[in-house]
Amino acid sequence: MAAGIPRGEKLHLISSRVIRTSGAEFYVREAGTGPLVIFLHGMMSSAAVWRPIMLALAEEFRCVALDQRGHGLNTKQAGGYAAKDFAGDVVALIEALDAGPAVVVGHSLGARNAIVAAAMNGASIKSVVAIDYVPFVESEVLDVLEARAASGDRIYASRAEIETDIGGRLTKLPADAVRHRAETLYGEVEGGLRQLADARALVLATRGLREDFASAFRSLVCPVLILCGAQSNVVSESAREATRAARPDIPIVLVPDTDHFVIEEAPLFCANAISDFANR
Repeated sequence: MAAGIPRGEKLHLISSRVIRTSGAEFYVREAGTGPLVIFLHGMMSSAAVWRPIMLALAEEFRCVALDQRGHGLNTKQAGGYAAKDFAGDVVALIEALDAGPAVVVGHSLGARNAIVAAAMNGASIKSVVAIDYVPFVESEVLDVLEARAASGDRIYASRAEIETDIGGRLTKLPADAVRHRAETLYGEVEGGLRQLADARALVLATRGLREDFASAFRSLVCPVLILCGAQSNVVSESAREATRAARPDIPIVLVPDTDHFVIEEAPLFCANAISDFANR
């Protein structure tokens, strides 16, 4: 069972580096030793949001969080934002680390990518934890996500202004998570601060979420755990029921008093669930 780590303790455990392969370049954050766990963030985010969970798991796992393409400090290419492109990155990273098969934990966009990667190359992936995203999310939800991706690129005058904006939109996020997002997801540009994620990449990646990956989900042979926010505005009860119908053998756990941003709202709950699942 993962132990809680107070904010600020053992931050020296997390390091960052660039991993280059013949076909890609990956900016990653790493912590701990043991069996490999890969972390994939959600849309408009970065590897940095996994910090509390990585710190909680670092004593028993080798935790590697990836800035996915178009996000964070990773490559911002003009195209290549389909499910197969993201999933290919996951497999390539595991192979580059030469430490698989890996447990792959993904939130939102990252959950889709984890599922598709496991269906694409089961030899590299031991199991999957998919957090608040399933194959049956309604098109109306994706409309909202795409609109948000298209409108979120702006210049902020200060970190405080960013915190006010994030706190106003993501009302369940704890204050330290709001502050951490403001500190890590935005960089300095002329005139102020701007999100690190590329605006065009976000729109293309969001449109890519409309690809049907239900067949990939149904074909999974590795163990899978799904965590969903009990009050998620992305994964509805109808979407969960369709997921249960498609794969009744895959457990769906509701995380109390959370919405879509489960990993930041309840990091220790998630860490404990990942630890228990990975150690089975």
